[in-house]
Amino acid sequence: MLSGSITALVTPFKNDAVDAPAFQALVERQIENGTHGLVPVGTTGESPTLSLDEKKLVISLTVEAAAGRVPVIAGTGSNSTASTIEMTKWAEQAGANAALIVAPYYNKPSQEGLFRHFEAISAACDLRVVVYNIPGRSIVDILPETMARIAQLKNVIGVKDATGDLTRIGAHRRLIGADFIQLSGEDPTAIGYNAEGGVGCISVSANVAPALCAQLQNASLSGDYQEALEVGDQLQALHSALFLSPSPGPAKYALSLLGLCEADLRLPLTGPTDDVKSAVRAAMEHAGLI
Repeated sequence: MLSGSITALVTPFKNDAVDAPAFQALVERQIENGTHGLVPVGTTGESPTLSLDEKKLVISLTVEAAAGRVPVIAGTGSNSTASTIEMTKWAEQAGANAALIVAPYYNKPSQEGLFRHFEAISAACDLRVVVYNIPGRSIVDILPETMARIAQLKNVIGVKDATGDLTRIGAHRRLIGADFIQLSGEDPTAIGYNAEGGVGCISVSANVAPALCAQLQNASLSGDYQEALEVGDQLQALHSALFLSPSPGPAKYALSLLGLCEADLRLPLTGPTDDVKSAVRAAMEHAGLI
């Protein structure tokens, strides 16, 4: 089962190309620090700016570096059902353990359209699917009743929920059952999400603080919420700072402070301002990372 601290990986660039050695070093650091799973080519990986060949490269690099030690959940979703099917089939052949498939963005499908999108993917692909519900970016919200329909499809195993609505967890449990894997898509609510019945977080902060994020998840999933809260107190400022400007700009800046990759972004994203950089540095100091 997918659970725990699952990192939504940044994609490091050097001279506007994917920095493969830096990326695989980041993957190794994640695993060495207890991360439970990896998500390449998600929003945090700047997937909208990656070419198809670059997406395939990043997924392949992740599978190779992980070498079966932790699950790889490849970001294969788009707002084209046909393109998503093609990419999901490729990711399975490349060795990914599951696919993270976002609700189609920009074209604003109805609830029926959302169901049919995932129905078509399930019919065409065998790879396990984690549905990614993020209304703040996709505009559309997969409502619990629609999620329950999607969850009945043969290879849909769970959800990354970035709605920020903790009542969704109970609604999903009531409509789908306790075996449906529910992962938070928001670091600041990770403890509360698990307390309501979630089993982990697909995390941005884990790029910067993998050991602390893994510790928080291990504690909360074992029922030690006192330890989870103590670790959470170390991380809350970092969670906030990493979203003071468009992600993953602050996260890449933080990794550059650790000497792990360049802070380079691709347009239309631009780097954080000096004020944001100061906040990121202060949050890292508070967490004991620098």
